[in-house]
Amino acid sequence: MSNDQEQFFEPGQDEEEVTAVKVGCYSGYRAEESPRHFFIGKREVKVVEIVDRWLDPACSYFKVRGDDDGIYILRHSQDSDAWDMLLFNSGTHDETRLSST
Repeated sequence: MSNDQEQFFEPGQDEEEVTAVKVGCYSGYRAEESPRHFFIGKREVKVVEIVDRWLDPACSYFKVRGDDDGIYILRHSQDSDAWDMLLFNSGTHDETRLSST
């Protein structure tokens, strides 16, 4: 039996102005979670690329490109096991386009 599995996390609560999202993850043999798709309301966005990732003591952050060509920053809180979307950029306006996208 493989340790590889897809996991779903229910939206979390946060005092900041962020959007809680439901995220489907890939968890490999090292138990590191990587988002594979997520839901904004009822709309599913598939992750086509993880552009960047970084950690702080309490959270993991992922800068991802969705199948809609948007760039998203997702945060996973390890304490509450909750996911939030911190940023969305559609990439349709050059003057607001994020770097390294």
